Amino acid sequence: MFTGIVQGTAKIVSIEEKELFRTHVAELPEELLPGLALGASVAHNGCCLTVTAIEGNRVSFDLIKETLRVTNLGDLQEGDIVNIERAAKFSDEIGGHLMSGHIMTTAEICKIIQSENNREVWFKIQDPEQMKYILHKGFVGIDGISLTVGDVTKSKFCVYLIPETLERTTLGAKKLGHRVNIEIDPHTQAIVDTVERVLAQREAAAAAALGNDAE
Repeated sequence: MFTGIVQGTAKIVSIEEKELFRTHVAELPEELLPGLALGASVAHNGCCLTVTAIEGNRVSFDLIKETLRVTNLGDLQEGDIVNIERAAKFSDEIGGHLMSGHIMTTAEICKIIQSENNREVWFKIQDPEQMKYILHKGFVGIDGISLTVGDVTKSKFCVYLIPETLERTTLGAKKLGHRVNIEIDPHTQAIVDTVERVLAQREAAAAAALGNDAE
């Protein structure tokens, strides 16, 4: 479990490609190394990965076929930077919102509006079906960052980024066309799915009642 509060960034220093499989090595900040062990969970751009090897501050992670397909981690090249968060502890402050590290889809940056003290960034979801979970003032995880949703249209949504977020995360360097990982807030997903199911049941019951009356 993660909080969506990015703890630092890490450079990808090597990548080993195999068939439908990849191992990459990230150079983690020194402050994130204490207590790190094999099998630990570390979020890369919001995607939960497992530590497979540790050599000083160089930490290895395996990426399977599904991870490469669903996330933007398959786009990474040596030298690229990713957002990093260690798994949350029970005593940690939840400054963002609870996140699982399970990426649902990706989104493309389609518009950037810069003002004096913040940046408005618009995203177009790759899987349009996921837009029903993106609600005005709701939560969304973008490359592992817990953010509040701003305006929402049928196929796009925006967030507002303060200078601190732009400075501490990779979002400050993102450009038009760049792809980001999206994690839907699980509470929002559960509510939307429940409402849809209840409405479908009511419609089915009403249709059945009309059919009986017609007989």
